[in-house]
Amino acid sequence: MKQGIFCGLLLGSMAVQGFTQEEMIFSYKVGQFEVYMLVENRGPGRSSVLIDADAALVARYLSGGNFQSETNTFLIKSPGRTVVIDTGFGTTIFESMNRLGVSPADVDAVLLTHMHGDHIGGLQKDGRALFPRALVYLAGQEREYWADKSAAASLVPYGDRIRTFLPGELGARVEELLPGISAIAAFGHTPGHTAFLLSSEGQSLLIWGDLMHVMDIQFPRPDISVTYDVDPAAAADIRKKILAYVVENNIPVAGMHLVYPALGTVSADGQGYRFTAAR
Repeated sequence: MKQGIFCGLLLGSMAVQGFTQEEMIFSYKVGQFEVYMLVENRGPGRSSVLIDADAALVARYLSGGNFQSETNTFLIKSPGRTVVIDTGFGTTIFESMNRLGVSPADVDAVLLTHMHGDHIGGLQKDGRALFPRALVYLAGQEREYWADKSAAASLVPYGDRIRTFLPGELGARVEELLPGISAIAAFGHTPGHTAFLLSSEGQSLLIWGDLMHVMDIQFPRPDISVTYDVDPAAAADIRKKILAYVVENNIPVAGMHLVYPALGTVSADGQGYRFTAAR
């Protein structure tokens, strides 16, 4: 399936933790969707977050036992609608949007993969909704899980603009959440963790949220989960299922913790998988 690729955009003087100017935004075309991956944060990761990964396994896949950790958000432009998927920490997302000529007031919908702090940090500040007219969408299971926890405060400024949904199963007939965007169950990392499938003009892209955090080891060994997973066994199970599905159906993927450009294709590689970044 041929996808249109655009190069990284030059962004003036902005940089984040070692990123060069051209490594802050990566753009990608999916039919009528213009997809922009926005880098929020980058830094060194610790192998201690891996569950049941012994020293030999870490040494095999992680040079020096280290890996690059990244947090990303996504901006989707389509005819008549602007959508944000996750809001990161709320650090550089608004600067990146500004450089793309998009104001928070232009955003029609914010889709949340889940409600960890590095995904909802840009929703509100001091009790004020930072996307002043957007509807906020999240899985009903996710909202229920966080209802009595502090993260729920991020939703309060949106009042009656919160929309809950039930994600569907990848490969099944799923009703679109928005035109060309379907919500896919990816439970395990959190109880309502959701991936979003974009489909337009015969092209697709699966933005899979936190399906994996340490790509250097979790592509070849999808059975390895991390301490951030609420249910590590369920997270590993859905990771294997989604990887197998996107390979079988030749669907490009993007993730909030894949490293720049954080978007590419997956292929089978022995008992595991290999990721090839888009260019």
